[in-house]
Amino acid sequence: MAKLYFYYSTMNAGKSTALLQASHNYHERGMRTLVYTAALDDRGGGRVQSRIGISGEARHFAVGQDLFTEIVADHSTGALACVLVDEAQFLSTEQVQQLARVVDELDVPVLCYGLRTDFQGRLFPGSAQLLAWADNLVELKTICHCGRKATMVVRTAADGRIEQQGAQVEIGGNERYVSLCRRHFTRAMAQGIVYD
Repeated sequence: MAKLYFYYSTMNAGKSTALLQASHNYHERGMRTLVYTAALDDRGGGRVQSRIGISGEARHFAVGQDLFTEIVADHSTGALACVLVDEAQFLSTEQVQQLARVVDELDVPVLCYGLRTDFQGRLFPGSAQLLAWADNLVELKTICHCGRKATMVVRTAADGRIEQQGAQVEIGGNERYVSLCRRHFTRAMAQGIVYD
């Protein structure tokens, strides 16, 4: 029985690496997968890129795109074993519902990987819908500088101060994000700096 999965975490927890490994496992067994990544981040040129240096081909998804119709068309040309989505926080509410239809109507598992919250501690729309609709929620863990589990992320400016305002999405600024436990996130937001 197929399921909708949401693998979530903060930055630098290995989400893209886990996605690429899952796709590789299917391919090793002669099964076909379909991989998506957000069109918002066009730096990869239609690829999922892991920070550890591995990558794989992917289709872009964009706002307003009907993923269900596209996946049905692809599935009809040869059975899909799995659909995998990187940067799933950028899915729309409707797209998450479309992916649920893929699971329910095509019996194809869908594995979504993404951030749960932004640099202000707020849920991304795609993540909120996945938390509500996914059959399985899986937290991929990374650690704060104190050794506790990191569940939050802050964004720093060039001078090292914490950004508390700004656009929810910033492409290409990965070196500006710091994963923290909730305690250090709260301190950093209150003091304006990453607290040691």
